[in-house]
Amino acid sequence: MNKITLLFSLMLAMACSSRTDTHAEADKLMQLSRDWSLTAGTDSLEKTLSYWAADALVMPPDAPPIKGRDAIRKMLEDTKKIPGFKISWEPIQATVSESGDLAYMVEQNQVTVNDSLGKPFTTFNKAITIWRKEPDGTWKNVVDMWSPDPSGKK
Repeated sequence: MNKITLLFSLMLAMACSSRTDTHAEADKLMQLSRDWSLTAGTDSLEKTLSYWAADALVMPPDAPPIKGRDAIRKMLEDTKKIPGFKISWEPIQATVSESGDLAYMVEQNQVTVNDSLGKPFTTFNKAITIWRKEPDGTWKNVVDMWSPDPSGKK
């Protein structure tokens, strides 16, 4: 094998090995979302907050956008004060860009609060989240948006 063929083979091997395994990354994100949902059901505010990027944007229904970790922290603190508040979600699909640095997820969530009589009332929602891979290799949520699902499906 001559030097040019060897060099070309080596470059081709390096190019192939640096491709992102989008399916594996999508599986990681699906599990990350499930882990986040479990964490959100606990009293660990800082751990729940850690899934968002510092510059994240949360867009809840019927409310102004919430931008940045400090504002999101306040949102989390405020939700803990709502009687009966619970949130959980399940990812349905994750799609990772070919470059491996951005992804979006389709998810379903449910939010429960007590109604005016103190009885739990649950709303079912559809959601889109956008994720960015940080320089340290971790995925962080950068956009979190949901709206009511009129079908009421879980």
